[in-house]
Amino acid sequence: MSAADMIESWRAHLADNRRRSPHTVRAYVAAAARLLAARGAGDWAQMAATEAHHLRAHLAARRAEGLGNASTARELSACKAFIAFARSQAGDPDPAAPRMRGPRLKKGLPRPVTPDEAENLASFVDDFAKEDWIGARDRAVLLLLYGSGLRIAEALSLSGRDASLGEVLQVTGKGGKPRVVPVLPVTRAAVAEYVRLCEFPLTPSGPLFRGAKGGPLSPGMVQRAMANARRALGLPDSATPHALRHSFATHLLSAGADLRSLQELLGHASLGSTQIYTRVDAAALLENYRKAHPRG
Repeated sequence: MSAADMIESWRAHLADNRRRSPHTVRAYVAAAARLLAARGAGDWAQMAATEAHHLRAHLAARRAEGLGNASTARELSACKAFIAFARSQAGDPDPAAPRMRGPRLKKGLPRPVTPDEAENLASFVDDFAKEDWIGARDRAVLLLLYGSGLRIAEALSLSGRDASLGEVLQVTGKGGKPRVVPVLPVTRAAVAEYVRLCEFPLTPSGPLFRGAKGGPLSPGMVQRAMANARRALGLPDSATPHALRHSFATHLLSAGADLRSLQELLGHASLGSTQIYTRVDAAALLENYRKAHPRG
């Protein structure tokens, strides 16, 4: 098998099996190609033999090329995912990637995550979960938070009857107030993949998202998965599951959504609760102005 064949298998796995976004596929394929060239591996067994000291040497070379801490952390995550894939292709009974911590990162200012960061977070929890169905579950939950603006409690309150998602979803928010939210195609696909892989039978009245032993999934497990992902990707501590909901609102406002519509989508009882996002958006606008204006 040639290196090109190995990279194509990896690309197909990401795009077809994992259903990653084109952006994520490009980034992960590029990182895999660099690691493969550095290792000079000619088959899956040789690639599967990559250990932590090989990764350290590869990343040191990348740092010498000018790679920053955050980019190094992302490169490490992509390389680990590729090594785990190589080990599974080689028939390794323990396909987990080598344990290795990324570089220390300065804490960033609290801010909404970008669309790419949201996708990378969802991809990371999927790629590095202990079991495929758990990774698919966590990815689906995070995409519901970001793509539909759900609170974590709202996502985890969904039942088996909600498994076949359409373009919209009715959820019950604070105070028992129902609202209708949009569901993106990528979110529908993620939930469908979780349902396909879930190891427990999903009943109409039972919880949609299950914990490792079959009970209802707890918010703490989602928070823990995202904490691991944000550390690996070099995102600030403010990148929590609830921050995905804030990002949903901020990005909609930036794209021209009016406050009243945003209030309905978020399930806020008063418009005053929604108006905080005008301050967040104004802060981002001012920051961009200062960077771009010659007198900024």
